[in-house]
Amino acid sequence: MKIIVTRPIPRAGIDILKQAAHEVLVLPHDRPCTRSELLAATQNAQGLLTMLTDKIDDDFLQQRPSVKAIANYAAGYNNIDITACQSRGIHVSNTPDVLTDATAEIAWTLLMMAARRAGEGERMVRNAQWTGWGPMQLQGMSILGQTLGIIGAGRIGSRVAQIATAFGMQLLYVHRRETEPMAQLEARRVTLPELLKESDFISLHVPLLADTHHLIGAKELHMMKKTSILINTARGPVVDEAALVEALKSKTIFAAGLDVYEEEPKIHPGLLALENVTMLPHIGSATVRARSEMSKLAAENLLAMLRGQRGKTQVV
Repeated sequence: MKIIVTRPIPRAGIDILKQAAHEVLVLPHDRPCTRSELLAATQNAQGLLTMLTDKIDDDFLQQRPSVKAIANYAAGYNNIDITACQSRGIHVSNTPDVLTDATAEIAWTLLMMAARRAGEGERMVRNAQWTGWGPMQLQGMSILGQTLGIIGAGRIGSRVAQIATAFGMQLLYVHRRETEPMAQLEARRVTLPELLKESDFISLHVPLLADTHHLIGAKELHMMKKTSILINTARGPVVDEAALVEALKSKTIFAAGLDVYEEEPKIHPGLLALENVTMLPHIGSATVRARSEMSKLAAENLLAMLRGQRGKTQVV
């Protein structure tokens, strides 16, 4: 069978595909495919190993009737029209679990950097603006003993909460149901307004769905404490970026830490002009271990689905 990998990924997954004696083509450019490039490369392909940046919609599938299985190289799969796949009998998988720790670490990286204004300090030093220690300089927010609100207590959200116990933090969470991991951490399940009003730090870990698009907008930001910090390692459109810019400019909240954006790789110009936001280039899963395990899991899922078997983390 013909398999297309839409972007270079760690070698472990490619080797698994090639060892299965399939025709494997890895597209060479390390950037998102354009629509025309994706269509051209996938002619007569049965298997696709796709990135979150590849839009696999009904129109694409209609033009590529040979496709039988799609393995998405991400925990999320909002780039794929699941309903269109189901109607055509196309199987889809994702790569959860293996990136949980890496993404939780980035959430904590952002939380600590934003709290202690580390990005501002680093820029100050690099730009030769630091004139020495000063008692009023770069005062940030304490973390120890504060309240952390987790919105979306799945694998990653629960891991972020678990790490918080080392800082003696109080834990609140919003989730569609009570979860055993959060119960073990003695976290309190609350409504979204309660969490927004009571938390010192808020970390987002929800998938991008119709009801989570702009889950955090102007109304929600105004519910938060003026000393609170918002962290987003989920999906960019979960936060209304224009509203966030205004909240940061007006000091409605203290700071934000972002690894994802509404229109990646485009960044809202208002964010770029602000000092009280820490920004990373979507590197939540970017450890050698996590990215290698993602490549292996995606490859194994794809091979299983092409054989008519169920993938380990198959979605449909």
